[in-house]
Amino acid sequence: MLAERAAVLGLTLITAAKAMTTSPSELRGLHASASRDALSGTSLQKLQRLPAVPGNLPNRVNDLLLLRPDPEEHEKSNNRHVVFFHGDIQNFQEEMALQPEGAQWLSWSLEQVAFTLGRRFPDRHVWVVRASRMYLHKFSCYQNFVESNMFGAPEHSPYSADSGAFHHLRALLSHGMVRASLPDPLKPQGGADSIPSGFSLTLVGFSKGCVVLNQMVYELPGARADPQMSPFVKHISDMFWLDGGHPGGSETWVTDKQVLKELAASGVSIHAHVTPYEVCDPMRAWVGREHGHFIKTLEEFGACPSKKLHFKDEPPSIENHFRVIQEF
Repeated sequence: MLAERAAVLGLTLITAAKAMTTSPSELRGLHASASRDALSGTSLQKLQRLPAVPGNLPNRVNDLLLLRPDPEEHEKSNNRHVVFFHGDIQNFQEEMALQPEGAQWLSWSLEQVAFTLGRRFPDRHVWVVRASRMYLHKFSCYQNFVESNMFGAPEHSPYSADSGAFHHLRALLSHGMVRASLPDPLKPQGGADSIPSGFSLTLVGFSKGCVVLNQMVYELPGARADPQMSPFVKHISDMFWLDGGHPGGSETWVTDKQVLKELAASGVSIHAHVTPYEVCDPMRAWVGREHGHFIKTLEEFGACPSKKLHFKDEPPSIENHFRVIQEF
């Protein structure tokens, strides 16, 4: 039933993308132009692709992009990191260019997003985590972080001592830092002495990528109680939810009061940026309700989440859905 519902709801994104038809010659020009913009000059020197980086289990791997900070910002960056989880359709530049729907959104490829985040966080190392599976080249599935169906709709679960989103992210960053030859890398496991000096972490989820942040919220009570994981969690400074959405029929935003109480007490700065595309869709009215419940519950527990509805005076559109990546 969940898969059937996901298929129906997922068609919304596909249909809207198909509606913006482009001729083959125009696509070829767009591919070339976008590729030049994203992968040229000094920008390319700062961007590194790390394929098949393992997490806490050797058979669970993700491709990573690492954008290093500007040289003049490098001293300030020390060991500060931003991790981004993308949405549906988004992929590496060359793979999006091969897909009729993906080619229309090349300006939101993983490489382009890395550069956008680099401008937003010039003094940080920016990591873009590619979903481990792209079903039909469209539906991002973060199976390595949270149990999901083929369309990427999640089944959230509490913290586990040896698996889950926090364990996978920590090991993924650790192995990625070693692969990229960064100095003083994070250790894949351990207590307070395994965290490098100056280490801080900002997590950003966009659209489907927010399922990873949601899973971490469900894991937070157990992770904070685990002496091996709590030092890592304490170094997460900010979590950004950018227009969260997925093809399941509920739990687009976390509404469980107990885990939200833990999030409010964690000291993490919480940010929620949305657009009418997700929170004002009458066909998916639960998304807006859940977003409101998320914000209200956190405020009741004493948190002060920053929140903004972008493009509220414009018609809902996929274009503005993506643009929140630039505007947050």
